[in-house]
Amino acid sequence: MCKTLTCHKMRKQSGVSLGIADGVGGWVDAGVDPSLFSQALMYHAHRYAKVSWPGEPETDPNLDYEEREQVDGWELTPQECMELAHGQVLREHFVKAGSSTACIVNLNAANGILRSANLGDSGFCIIRSSNVIYNQAPQTHFFNCPKQLTKLPSTGFTRGLHDTAQDADLYETNVVDGDIIVLYTDGFSDNVFPSETAAICSLISRQFTPPPAPKELDADAEDPPEPQEDAQVQVMADRLVDYAQMCMVNKKRVSPFERAAAREGLFYRGGKMDDVTVVVALVCETQ
Repeated sequence: MCKTLTCHKMRKQSGVSLGIADGVGGWVDAGVDPSLFSQALMYHAHRYAKVSWPGEPETDPNLDYEEREQVDGWELTPQECMELAHGQVLREHFVKAGSSTACIVNLNAANGILRSANLGDSGFCIIRSSNVIYNQAPQTHFFNCPKQLTKLPSTGFTRGLHDTAQDADLYETNVVDGDIIVLYTDGFSDNVFPSETAAICSLISRQFTPPPAPKELDADAEDPPEPQEDAQVQVMADRLVDYAQMCMVNKKRVSPFERAAAREGLFYRGGKMDDVTVVVALVCETQ
């Protein structure tokens, strides 16, 4: 498997777009580099997201209708972003073939609305006050075969999975200050339970104290202290990956993948070896 991620501010810092893609490694058997498809997919998703708005474009209400219509950029939903990016990959000459799962999440800075589109067994969860309030369910054709965006070679392949962005699961909710959003590939979710994800993020959050209020700052200090949010989410991502890697080699511990296999009447013991990619975002309310 080959993982690729993207994170980019949208037009005029109106929001943030997060994305993660998991290239299907089985293409190696056909002589195809599986990383090219997922890399190209997230590259084009980034191109579209950075020039788009997460909601209605911001306009001055005092402007005339014709002037408001001339505002640069357009609203782009995660599903539309996924569809446009996939279309570009299909036109890429250097990507001969491949397939990938995809998860794209947009956060609107103006109203706190989160919208997502997920295809396959990558996904995301939202943690609030140490509790998982949403956990994306995987999409599969059958056990361990996720839905996926695909590009077939021009010759030699007569069959293949043909999922599109229209098949993606869509979700929308409001996030609040302090919410933690974790995007992950199946190498993570197959080895770590949602409750464990919340516990790890909660423990790390306690290590980072909020910055003092302006009146509490040292009057003699030349500069206010640097915000800790970036360091906090980086530590969370690092620890989540470390924990997943520990779990995947532990054959004595029941894993989410083992439980999923048991529900299908299959025997599998312990963790599942796979690559792991995690993206963590922290929602912060600003004045």
